Order: sequence, then structure tokens, then C-alpha cells
Amino acid sequence: MNGKEFIFLCLKQFVVSCTVCKGRLMCGVKKCPLLERFNARQALAGRLRREVVGESVPNVFVGWNGYPRVNVGPSVSLEGASTDASQWYGKPLDEIVSSAAVMARGYQKQSVKKRLSRDLLEAAMSTKPLDVAITFEHVPRNEVRFFDVSQPSGPSAQARNIEVQGNACIPGAVDEAIEEGWTARDALTALLEKGFEYYYLQKLLTAGALGKHEDRRLVPTRWGITATDTMLANEHLNKIRESQTIDCYQVYSNEYLFNRFEIILLPGNWEYEQFEAWSKGSFWSENQSSIAYEYEPFQGRKDYAQSEGGGYYAARFAVAEALAQRNVQARVIVVREIYDGYRVPVGVWQVRENVRAAFRNKPNEFYSLSKALADAATRLKNPWRAYASKSNILRQKKLFEF
Repeated sequence: MNGKEFIFLCLKQFVVSCTVCKGRLMCGVKKCPLLERFNARQALAGRLRREVVGESVPNVFVGWNGYPRVNVGPSVSLEGASTDASQWYGKPLDEIVSSAAVMARGYQKQSVKKRLSRDLLEAAMSTKPLDVAITFEHVPRNEVRFFDVSQPSGPSAQARNIEVQGNACIPGAVDEAIEEGWTARDALTALLEKGFEYYYLQKLLTAGALGKHEDRRLVPTRWGITATDTMLANEHLNKIRESQTIDCYQVYSNEYLFNRFEIILLPGNWEYEQFEAWSKGSFWSENQSSIAYEYEPFQGRKDYAQSEGGGYYAARFAVAEALAQRNVQARVIVVREIYDGYRVPVGVWQVRENVRAAFRNKPNEFYSLSKALADAATRLKNPWRAYASKSNILRQKKLFEF
């Protein structure tokens, strides 16, 4: 770290907190010191070569640093590990990190306006893994990198050559949406209705496969994740806003990877608010605890949820998905507490899957708001007043709640 970066790091507490920045370099340094500190060396030492061949999940990682010229390339599994986040839920933190550690990524720098090669694009669109051979410019560094939005990544280096082996399996509905040049929003909506999962749709958007032919471009992975969460949630909300409201108070709960979620549904038209409470000693809040807050009224919001970032949109999508499946609407309070056991970030997929898991659990139901809030409070470490004092929804009590 040079002198300029050190000064920025010392002054960052006066500019923006780590809980808001989450590695987005808002404090001015070139690399986040917290993230760099957790670059983990794994058991691949001595086994990495300039040429690797392995199975690749249908995914292409697109970087964001240096936009619009970014690093682009696939990952290959050196030990058959899965990097499909939808299959990671329930695994312990060390196993998730180990899975990422054996994925080697080759990248080439290019403009986001330049299309992927046909083979690489088809690999990203494929519903089955394909073998990929990568020749690196040099042996990749043996490390694991952690990010706030996307999942961890293993060893990486610039690629001299990338060769896709085998035939891609592309669903007819996807091929139709791409060939006919539907807008990204229309394509995502249509494919969602046909039952395609979030993670597959996000990969299509990131790879630049969707949109009108003249408008297609690569989308940095971290931006594509949030964009997919936003667009799919908004599509669900078109249905939710026309649905009947729930008739009692419901509390859904879940905890995974030291992230506790309490989701309180209140009768009434759609509103959404989310608290993100980082405990002292957790990854983004080592020296003090903090509580971030974001709110969305019935008609939605146009500004970005700056204080919570991608985690806000991942949870919002999972909530909207659950309400749409139940054909109901509600006022929603989401409380996320992150405890000190969450020592490295693994991406917002765990937020999305945590909330999905909460809705798979049986809710506690009440006909009194005070009892519902008291129930949620029994599983939280922060006192409920820390949240109630910030809540827009609780300040707008309905007549039947008094």
C-alpha cells in the first residue's frame, strides 16, 4: 500500500464506512485492504499449470474494474467442484471457500461492446457443463478472492487461448428469445414465466446474450446480479400489487452462515423495508456495530439502495418471489443481522437463498402486531427498539393495529 492509499484508508471513516462501501473502492484505494487480507492460499500449490482442462459451469465472469474495458472469461473446475450457487445453500463456509479455491479462471481484456466468441457464448447459454481448455500467459497465482456481491473466485490469470470442447445444450425458448432480439426485460420476463431459474437468467444477461441485437453488450457480473434481481422482482410486483392482502401477521425466520433473517409480513398494500445490522467483529464492521436501512413505498423507488447494495435487491427478489407464488401482497419488514462468525463474504446469493429458505419454513402467525414483533425480537441480538426507531412502516400504523 503506497502513501496515498494509506491516507485514503485513514480518512475513509470521514468519507464512507466499510459497511456502505463493501469493497466498491468508494474510499479511493485501488484494492480493498479488507478483501485483500482474506486472499486465501489453498491446497493447489504446485498443481497449477499454464494449461488446464476442466469442466466449466455455464457461466462467464465479467469484471467491472476499468469499465468499459474489462476482464472476461470462464472458470474451469480442477476437481469437479460445483460453483452453482443454487447448490451451495446449506454447506458450511469452509466448504464453499474450498469449492471456489479449485476453480481456475482465464480472462482476456475486451470492451463490453465486443461480443463473446460463438463457442464461449454458447457455453454460457448451455444448461449442462462443458469442458474448457485454457492456456494461460503464466501460471495462475494460487489464491481465493472474495467479493460482496458475486461468489468467491479461485486462481486466475490472463489467458492466451480459451477452447470450448463439446456441444452446448440450449433450450428452444432461450434460442428463440435470443434469435428474435427481444429486449432484455421482455426476455427475462418470458423465460421466468417458462420456469427458468434466477441463476441461469442472470448468466444470460451477464454474457450479453439478451437484448435487441444492436444493443447487446456484456454486463459486469456484479451489476448483472443486481439488475436481474431488480427486473425479476419488479415483474413479480406487477402481479403482487393486484393481489389480495394477507389477513394476519406472519413471521418467517432463518439463519445460515451467521446471517439471521426475520421477515415480518403485515396486512396492507405492498411496502418494503430492510435493515442490515453488522455485528462488531463481522467482516465489514470489525471495530463497531452498525445498522443500515432502506425503504420502498408502494409505487417503488428509482434511486439505488446505496447503504445496503446488492444484498437489498437479493432479499427483495426472494420476498417478491414468495409473495407472487402465494398470490398475496403485504407490507414487509426484513431484518438481517450479520454475526461475527461471518468472517469472509461469499456473495449475495446467500442472502437470496437465506430468504428463500425462510419462506420454506412454517411461519408464526399472529393477529396482533405487538405479538408478531415480540416473536421476531426473541431471535434477534439487537434490541427491537434499534429497528423500530428507524422504521417507516411501523410509524404508519393502521387503525386496526392500535
